[in-house]
Amino acid sequence: MFKDLFQKKRKYATIPSDRAGRGSEPGESERPKREIPEGLMNKCGKCGTIQYSKELEKNLKVCPNCGYHMRLNAVERIHMVLDEEGFEEFDSGMVSVDPLQFPGYGTKLEQQRMKSGLREAVITGQGTIDGLPVVVAVMSFDFFTGSMGSVVGEKITRAIEVATEKDLPLIIFSTSGGARMQESILSLMQMAKTSAALSRLNEKGGLYISVITDPTTGGVSASFATLGDINIAEPGAVFGFAGRIVIEQTIRQKLPDDFQTAEFNLAHGQLDLVVHRKELRPMLYKLLEMHSVKGGY
Repeated sequence: MFKDLFQKKRKYATIPSDRAGRGSEPGESERPKREIPEGLMNKCGKCGTIQYSKELEKNLKVCPNCGYHMRLNAVERIHMVLDEEGFEEFDSGMVSVDPLQFPGYGTKLEQQRMKSGLREAVITGQGTIDGLPVVVAVMSFDFFTGSMGSVVGEKITRAIEVATEKDLPLIIFSTSGGARMQESILSLMQMAKTSAALSRLNEKGGLYISVITDPTTGGVSASFATLGDINIAEPGAVFGFAGRIVIEQTIRQKLPDDFQTAEFNLAHGQLDLVVHRKELRPMLYKLLEMHSVKGGY
């Protein structure tokens, strides 16, 4: 279904040969320039290790040197977690508009769609994990920093409602910079709307697993990201409401170096598990299986 989303024209970076023409005899032609495909190599944002992008992808975008979990977009996450066949996307045509006529917002939306290859900051749908049915909502930081506008909130709410109606477990993968300021109060209302939908799912006895990825902040962290029956995070994921600088300036104290990391939140009771990306799919399957009932959910 997502086969053509990222099929962009391959770009090339032209690298001139070292000291071309220097030391050569008069009239000798310069050595030909080499063309290296853009994106061939990748540098770890934490330890600086340079590695082949294909090898990094095989390792699920986890640095083999330091274990740093690089960000995945929504499509990559779906391919990593769900079975290859049978994914049914919900509300694929639902996109943000400019309800408040915020200056430049419409143009930025178009730019984000072109840059990321996505229509919105979340993809929702129904699929399976090793054959077990599940409803998912997968956020993507590379679309408007995963900010939650009215469409993001509506798509997530609809996914929750499908899980409620069909008695299916729900998994939400969060990553966000917070509420989308260009939609003002309409964005903030999504916190209450998604939380209310999760309350109805809970009343019916449905299972909700929240998977927090780097980074998850603002209104998303203050709503559905922290309301899971089981709250999981990837190693090193930054998770919290306000930023470090804002908090330090407010309380006038120096915060620990690992403040707001997944490990810090686990130690202080905010999370149930911190799970390495390679173990995430098996862990989700195990949790779904534990909560399943013979013949269905």
